[in-house]
Amino acid sequence: MLALGNQIKGQVMPLQMPAQWRFRSPGPLPIQAAREFNELVHKIAGQSESAWSILELFKTKFGGASRSSDEGWATSDLHQLMMGGAENAPAFIASFWEGCEQVQRHSPLIAIPDATIVNQVLLEFDVPYELRPPQLLPRHQQTPIAVAAPAPSVGDQATTLIRSSLEQAEQLLVEGRPRQAVQEILWLLETVSTAFRGQDTGTGSIEGKYFNTIVRELRTRRAGTVLARTLDWVAQMHGYLSSPTGGGVRHGTELAADVSPTLAEAHLYCNLTRSYINYLLAEIKAETPP
Repeated sequence: MLALGNQIKGQVMPLQMPAQWRFRSPGPLPIQAAREFNELVHKIAGQSESAWSILELFKTKFGGASRSSDEGWATSDLHQLMMGGAENAPAFIASFWEGCEQVQRHSPLIAIPDATIVNQVLLEFDVPYELRPPQLLPRHQQTPIAVAAPAPSVGDQATTLIRSSLEQAEQLLVEGRPRQAVQEILWLLETVSTAFRGQDTGTGSIEGKYFNTIVRELRTRRAGTVLARTLDWVAQMHGYLSSPTGGGVRHGTELAADVSPTLAEAHLYCNLTRSYINYLLAEIKAETPP
């Protein structure tokens, strides 16, 4: 076998993360997770006629200083290095990812796990980091959807439903399922809007049964108010996300099969919608007789 340097050349940029994480472990990686990543390395190597070279590459990423005498020993040595490297979770994740990128750079036909697969492993074993190439971030840096207590006038059953739906959207974001998270919170926005139905606006009551009708009636009857302006923004965002030529989150009653927002976009849509929901609930409370 050719020397490793003649087989897989070129370095990749290190994964960006706080420098101290590489020198002082903020916490270990569960051994079960380390085993999952070890299995992924073997799935990568299994695609190549030079599987030994790929194992040696990953050995260097985890601190291996010398080449094993054969492929069997390389397998054993890599496993030992990875189990030892699990003492520092961020450094372990960085070593694995940098190895994957180097393999991909040298052999683009070899499939490597993408960030979604890496994050699924981290979530499965409750590892508090998220891979967002070129960065590794603590998962708690994601902006959560705050679960605000709805106005008492909405009713206990509705309160439970709203809280449950917001929590479900937050969990979907954590699981890396942006389209489903946006769909969940859009449905909630539509449901909350129906609470205005039948309310007296001073120029008549709101008689619409559906989101678009209710929003249109409220905007007409409250022209020039903050509520009307907010409903303009709500309608624009709702229309964009519902359109198959826009956000594509919803198409009629079906999810658009081939369109999905990114995770960052989903956080934006969900947090904007959360703000609209909280505002609408406050308006409902203010207009409901004691």
